[in-house]
Amino acid sequence: VIICDEMKNKYIDLIEQTFEFPQDEFTVEDNELYFHEVPLMDIIKQYGTPLKISYLPKISQQINRAKRMFNVAMAKVDYKGSYNYCYCTKSSHFSFVLEEALKNEINLETSSAYDIHIINALYESGLINKDIYIVCNGFKRPQYVENIANLINSGFTNTIPVIDNKQELDLLDIIEKPCQIGIRIAAEEEPKFDFYTSRLGIRYNDIIPYYKERIKNNKKVKLKMLHFFINTGIKDTAYYWNELHKCIQVYCELKKLAPELDSLNIGGGFPIKNSLAFDYDYEYMTEEIVAQIKNVCNANGVEEPNIFTEFGSFTVGESGAALFSIINQKQQNDRESWYMIDSSFMTTLPDIWGINQRYPLLAINNWDKEYQRVFLGGLSCDSEDYYSGEAHSNAVFLPKLTPGETQYIGFFHTGAYQESLGGFGGIQHCLIPAPKHIIIDRDKSDNEYYTRLFAKEQSYRSMLRILGY
Repeated sequence: VIICDEMKNKYIDLIEQTFEFPQDEFTVEDNELYFHEVPLMDIIKQYGTPLKISYLPKISQQINRAKRMFNVAMAKVDYKGSYNYCYCTKSSHFSFVLEEALKNEINLETSSAYDIHIINALYESGLINKDIYIVCNGFKRPQYVENIANLINSGFTNTIPVIDNKQELDLLDIIEKPCQIGIRIAAEEEPKFDFYTSRLGIRYNDIIPYYKERIKNNKKVKLKMLHFFINTGIKDTAYYWNELHKCIQVYCELKKLAPELDSLNIGGGFPIKNSLAFDYDYEYMTEEIVAQIKNVCNANGVEEPNIFTEFGSFTVGESGAALFSIINQKQQNDRESWYMIDSSFMTTLPDIWGINQRYPLLAINNWDKEYQRVFLGGLSCDSEDYYSGEAHSNAVFLPKLTPGETQYIGFFHTGAYQESLGGFGGIQHCLIPAPKHIIIDRDKSDNEYYTRLFAKEQSYRSMLRILGY
């Protein structure tokens, strides 16, 4: 008699055979998932689903990780300039995100007129002082410039409006005090893009003439920063290194004409983990960027610049999660089994349908059950409201449903952009309400986690108010 080992067809077997598991933020105990050592089933029992989570300690961990990597990279090559970490408020404007990030001596980057009101609120709350760097990006309408002017005139001397187009300098005339400015380079986009050159910034070839004509003898402004932004982020590709090299060359040429120029802003941040199979060498990329800046500057006989980075998704993305219940299973044909979630992807995680974004997706319970391939459907009437594949594969596998027992799932690292793109607190597609949102933090005295409710599930009354009923 041949006794076969039990077939490895449980969900936990699938995950352990496919990935290195457990991972830093994901562990399993008693067939239930823990996120940063927080038992998610306990959270669900307390708050229900659908549910958005923000795990605050991850924000500080990411900031300090980047600072450490850049400081180590600079020490290795005896880099003379300083490193300045900026958080892009557009990634998540929530007060709890800014409060956590600002515990770590960072600077801020803004994108629009209303962003400046957040800066004022942070100052009034004592969370920032007037020495902080405020890098003001984006196309500047008169109201944005007026708000920037009010900041600078009130003593925020390290506010740096970054010139996005040649006409913006004229708008800055309303600033009473001498003002530091930056210039944004219009980088060339990746070959697969619909267009060749970014709509943002000033063309490479125009920057030197523009400085000579408009800035060099302008007593009201002083050129502080050259800003370089790659839309697809910092990646180990020939395209990225080529654009970085061109940017450093422009910096060196400009520095010879503008001795007051002392900072290079390498906007476009580090990627975040979008799959359990995610593989990215952050240390290598950091060391290579720092070494290349130093080498090109040395070759040109130019002092290396202070480095600014603008990390939005990297700061806040991995702190977020969205938890759902599977409320129904539909077998639509012999091959396609649909699990219906108790929310909508289009409103809760709009990047899923907007840019085909993928997130780590895991079952929260029933890791000892058999798994099957499924498609995930949202509650809206829209055919685009679905999720059918993960970053490492074009399929989704989840435990088979057990009658009488609810299956819960979680999408992780969803903390950047989803609330603002989804219209948090506004009108949702098919009037499906925005989920309840909770904050998870840890007590410094005993490291125990605790939760608090940030927002209740959106009510029909709030929607009717907006709609004028």
